[in-house]
Amino acid sequence: GARLRSLPELARLYGPGGAGGGCGAAGRLELLERTLEVAARCTFSLDELRYSYPDEGDRARLEQLVREGAARRWPGGVPEKVGRLLAHELQLIGELRYEPYFLTVHELVAFARSRGILCQGRGSAANSAVCYCLGVTSVDPDRFDVLFERFVSKDRDEPPDIDVDFEHERREEVLQHLWERHGRDRCAMTATVITFRGRSAVRDVGKALGLSQDQVERLAGALHHWSEIEWPDQELAQAGFDPADANVQRVLRLARELHGFPRHLSQHVGGMVMTAGRLDELCPIENAAMAGRTVLEWDKDDLDALKILKVDCLALGMLAAVRRCFALIEQVHGTRLDLASIPADDPATWAMIQRADTIGVFQIESRAQMAMLPRLRPRCFYDLVIEVAIVRPGPIQGGMVHPYLRRRAGLERVEYPSAAVRGVLEKTLGVPIFQEQAMKLAVVAAGFTPGEADLLRRAMGAWRRPGLIATFEQKLIDGMLARGYRREFAQCVFEQLKGFGEYGFPESHAASFALITWVSAWLKRHHPAALTCSLLNSQPMGFYEPAQLVRDVRAHGVEVRPVDVGASEWECTLEGGGGSTGSGGAGGAASAGG
Repeated sequence: GARLRSLPELARLYGPGGAGGGCGAAGRLELLERTLEVAARCTFSLDELRYSYPDEGDRARLEQLVREGAARRWPGGVPEKVGRLLAHELQLIGELRYEPYFLTVHELVAFARSRGILCQGRGSAANSAVCYCLGVTSVDPDRFDVLFERFVSKDRDEPPDIDVDFEHERREEVLQHLWERHGRDRCAMTATVITFRGRSAVRDVGKALGLSQDQVERLAGALHHWSEIEWPDQELAQAGFDPADANVQRVLRLARELHGFPRHLSQHVGGMVMTAGRLDELCPIENAAMAGRTVLEWDKDDLDALKILKVDCLALGMLAAVRRCFALIEQVHGTRLDLASIPADDPATWAMIQRADTIGVFQIESRAQMAMLPRLRPRCFYDLVIEVAIVRPGPIQGGMVHPYLRRRAGLERVEYPSAAVRGVLEKTLGVPIFQEQAMKLAVVAAGFTPGEADLLRRAMGAWRRPGLIATFEQKLIDGMLARGYRREFAQCVFEQLKGFGEYGFPESHAASFALITWVSAWLKRHHPAALTCSLLNSQPMGFYEPAQLVRDVRAHGVEVRPVDVGASEWECTLEGGGGSTGSGGAGGAASAGG
C-alpha cells in the first residue's frame, strides 16, 4: 500500500543495485541527502500565525456607538454605576485592542435588526455594559450585577466569545450576509471534533471485531450512561452475552481505550470566523456539504489558543415566536413592543408563574420546571435567573437544590464561614448555583489565581468530560484548609462544584435566557391568543405538541376555530379582539391556518 518510505529504504531503492539505481545512482543518493537539508531549513511554528480582525472601525467609532446606545437605553441620563462600568470596559477593550471585535458583532446585530430579525446576545457577553449599549445583549447592567472579567480578561489572554441567538427560521439570512460582506475567502464556519463516547466506541469496536449488528446494539444499549463503559457480569448475561467470552472482553477493553479519542470532524452549529486576510493563509479549510460554504478544520479550543475571533450565530425558536407575537399585537392593537419595552414587573404574570401555569413559556415549561415553580415561587427577575439555572444536572448532582429551597423557605439557617465567602454566595443563600460563583469561591476561599480559576471554569464547562473537575479536588481542599476553613466545608464545596461537571449554567447565560422567559410569560398572561398563534406558526419548537398548546389556550378562555378552506390563511391568525387581556379573562379568537 501507499506509505512514506524511510531514508534507508530509499537509499536501498535508489542506490547501486536498487530498482531505481543504475547510471547516476550516487548522484541520486546525494539528492536524497539534500532533501534533509531542505527539510531542516523549513521551520514553522503555530506561534508565527498572526490573526488580524476585520476592519470595522477604530476606538473612536466604538466609543461613539456606545455613547449613542447609552443615550437610547437611558434617555434620562446614564446611571452612575453604568458610567463606571462603561469606562472600565472601554479602557480594557482598548488595552487589548478588541475594538474591531465589538464593532464586527455590532454590525452583525444591526444587519439582523434592519431585516426585522429578532436577536439577542447571551452567554458571558451579558456581563458587558458595552454589549448592552451596542444592542448586542438585553440584560440591563443597572439591574443586574455583571462581571466583565468573566467575558474579557487580561489574565486569560484570549479573545472574547459572543454568542448571539437569532430566529431559528432566519439565521441563514445572517450567515449569508457574513459571506457576502467578508467573502468566502475571509469568512468560514468553525469545526467541532466529535470524540468517541461509550456507545459509539462500543459500536465501532464491536463491528470491527465481528459482532453482528444485533449484538452490537444490545451491548451498546446495556450501557447505563453514555460516558461510561462498565457492565457487571450479571447485566452482560441479561443482555445475552457470556461474561467469560474473550471476544466480548476484548471489545470492552478496546472500547475503553478508544473512549475520548477523536472520531470525526463535524461542522459547528453556528461558530463563524472572519479575518482581514485570506483564511487559507491562516489555517486549513474545506468545503462544507452545503454549496457556497467553507469550514475551518479547527475547533473552538484551537481558535482560542491562536486568539482567533469567533462569533457564534445560534438559532433559537422562541425568538421567532416572540417576533411573530409582537407583529400580531401591533397589527391587531397598534401597540409596538420589543424585548426591552416589556414591563419589568407585573404581579399578574408573577402569580401565573408561581402556580406553574407556564405551558408555552420559554425555559420553564418542562415538567421538572413546573414542579419547581410553586416551591421556589419566583417574585423578581433574579429569582427567575435562579429558576432557569437550578433545574439543571449540575446543581441537582451537586446537591444544591434542596439546601437552597430550605433556606429560601426559612427552614434552614444561612451561615457563612467568612465575610469573603458571604460576598460570593449571599445572593444565592450560601449555595453556589452559577459557574461565576464557583470561580470567585476558588479565588477567595482556596487561593486560586484568576488563571487557575479560569481553568476550573473550563473544567466545569466540559460537561461531556465530567472527570476533569476531579483534577482540582486536592488543590481546592488544601487551599481552603490552609485558609482556616473546616474540612467538612471544603469537601462540601468541592462536591457542589463537581456537580457543574454534569452541566451547570453561567449566571450571565441564565440572565439572558431569563429575560426571554419573562417576555414569553408576560405575553402568555396578557396576549395568550397571540402567543399561542405565534408558537403554532413557529413549529417545530418547544416542549409541547401543537394539540397541547391549543388545549391550554382554550383552557384560558380563547376560542380556537378550525381550518376553513374559505377563510383560513396559510398560517394561524387572530380574529375578533385578538385574545388580549387586561386584568380580566382572555377574549378574542385564534383561527387555524390551512
